Amino acid sequence: MSDSFGATSTTDEVLAGTNLSGKRVLVTGVSAGLGVETARVLVAHGAQVVGAARDLAKAKQATSEVRAQAANGGSLTLVELDLASLKSVRACADALVADGRRFDAVIANAGVMRTPFGHTADGFETQFGTNHLGHFVLVNGIADLIAPGGRLVNVASSGHRYSDVDLDDPGFARTPYDPMISYGRSKTANILFAVEFDRRHKARGVRATAVHPGGIRTELGRHMAPDELDNLVAQINAQLAAEGRPPFRWKTIPQGAATSVWAAFVAPVEDVGGRYGENCQVSEIIEGPTSPVSPGVRSYALDPARAKALWTKSEEMVGERF
Repeated sequence: MSDSFGATSTTDEVLAGTNLSGKRVLVTGVSAGLGVETARVLVAHGAQVVGAARDLAKAKQATSEVRAQAANGGSLTLVELDLASLKSVRACADALVADGRRFDAVIANAGVMRTPFGHTADGFETQFGTNHLGHFVLVNGIADLIAPGGRLVNVASSGHRYSDVDLDDPGFARTPYDPMISYGRSKTANILFAVEFDRRHKARGVRATAVHPGGIRTELGRHMAPDELDNLVAQINAQLAAEGRPPFRWKTIPQGAATSVWAAFVAPVEDVGGRYGENCQVSEIIEGPTSPVSPGVRSYALDPARAKALWTKSEEMVGERF
């Protein structure tokens, strides 16, 4: 039962006894961290995984253990994908469509965090362009390949609570740039994209969800100063102690990737359709002040009208209608 899993559940525990032979899965960001672990456990349970990465040489080296643990017909194939270039994104989508084989799940895992102000190849602000618009074009480009009963899992973050999307100024043209606000906008966009994708595709049996993996030490934090993360955790623990709660604990990578595979293959359909999950559970909507490490999702991230508006804005930005 899905309610037997929680914050410390690992990928192997979530998929224990699950045979994924014959299942085909696309996972983005398989050159490090959560993406590699997600691919590993899926392949170990028999799935045929297509792993997408910007740096194929790095991904090949990072996934050697994935191939070593393949079982029950499981396999890993790598494809090139630079989410910060719509040319690369469309080339990847076109190649997958030309191949024609269907996917039982798409796990949009790749992303960047707290980057300095900059732009993608197409002129979009780096975090919004990479985390949201790149996946928006990729997933919509291959939407027809997702089989009935299939699922889209967008890896979002509790960082969405830093900011709603700004549809009037998505590129910080008129707003002072803040790397965490930018990250928050992009992660809110990941959730809203899942909400609207679910609405559009559920009639044919395809559902979409967004998940927060938890606090994990991965390459994602490479743009933060060495002491910045430690100071943030110290502040959080002081706040938790004042509330009489235990200190924050980092998740391991297998614990972090567990919610992605739970949402893709284990969770009941009513737990994933247009929802947001963390700790292998559906999250509650929260209002008011909250600790950065407390569970919960902001209502604006699940707002259907906001999701439709973001979809329209995203189509306008990428110059393509889906």
